[in-house]
Amino acid sequence: MAAGGLSRSERKAAERVRRLREEQQRERLRQVSRILRKAAAERSAEEGRLLAESADLVTELQGRSRRREGLKRRQEEVCDDPEELRGKVRELASAVRNAKYLVVYTGAGISTAASIPDYRGPNGVWTLLQKGRSVSAADLSEAEPTLTHMSITRLHEQKLVQHVVSQNCDGLHLRSGLPRTAISELHGNMYIEVCTSCVPNREYVRVFDVTERTALHRHQTGRTCHKCGTQLRDTIVHFGERGTLGQPLNWEAATEAASRADTILCLGSSLKVLKKYPHLWCMTKPPSRRPKLYIVNLQWTPKDDWAALKLHGKCDDVMRLLMAELGLEIPAYSRCQDPIFSLATPLRAGEEGSHSRKSLCRSREEAPPGDRGAPLSSAPILGGWFGRGCTKRTKRKKVT
Repeated sequence: MAAGGLSRSERKAAERVRRLREEQQRERLRQVSRILRKAAAERSAEEGRLLAESADLVTELQGRSRRREGLKRRQEEVCDDPEELRGKVRELASAVRNAKYLVVYTGAGISTAASIPDYRGPNGVWTLLQKGRSVSAADLSEAEPTLTHMSITRLHEQKLVQHVVSQNCDGLHLRSGLPRTAISELHGNMYIEVCTSCVPNREYVRVFDVTERTALHRHQTGRTCHKCGTQLRDTIVHFGERGTLGQPLNWEAATEAASRADTILCLGSSLKVLKKYPHLWCMTKPPSRRPKLYIVNLQWTPKDDWAALKLHGKCDDVMRLLMAELGLEIPAYSRCQDPIFSLATPLRAGEEGSHSRKSLCRSREEAPPGDRGAPLSSAPILGGWFGRGCTKRTKRKKVT
């Protein structure tokens, strides 16, 4: 006789009864679900009785349906009509003029106009992978700062924006002319590799994507420090990692800016990652002392309910209207004057073959000596910060 007074045969019989009840419950759930998909007028009397007898299941299924619809709506892109958007931009312009300390948070949505895919939009990386579709993109070094990047730089020059906190790794804020002291690139910069053995860390800005050989928890780029000979590493913070580098992450400046801000403008971010960084939202302050929040994004964000104003529009469209409202000219990006060329450290002799990514050049006709980069293509992204982010979602789970 086993513990509890039941024999082995009795326990097996009880288990069979339990499984039978579970199967009956699942079958009833399927029946109720099929009936609920019918219009009320099309249901038979017997089906009506089954629904009445299964009120708890009906409530559960209706709740599931509401949650699914809610999630679906959150993924939809919504655009304000032109007149409504112009009215909202006028309100945003007033907030920008009156802000004492304005911080801008940027996400992948400000770079889609540069042909860099976002993550959660209808054609975003995660969205396509969840649908089982492949992800392709042109060589990311072909991207150039967008109208939004250049507008932010002008706003900073005019002292209307004090600091920029970005989730983007594409280096476009740096290339737009924004001073490095004014940027916190929380997830790194694809053009920067560092030596962590040197004190302080020694940075190497390059004119090519340094992340070709790197991945999650594997950050060595294959090149070495010119001073101490230690292996260099990229600066990318992948999903699931915690960034520890001082630069270009610049967390100290980001938290300082957030603590001083009376206004925060979020551009092109779903905020699903940024919301997890409590120091950026001053949640320890009483509500009346927290910064006013303005959000520009086509989709729902988890901070919408906290926002003083939500603008549903493309970032470039909103920023074009905003700059006109403020009476400011948007500077044109000039590749020949791109700051990255003056910041970059050239490769040493023997390092020319250390990468196969396309290098930036001052004009599209010019090719740097020793550049082994492949021509622009739309082949599937492989390797590096963007490719590794893509493949992360495609790995199969281990069977245990």
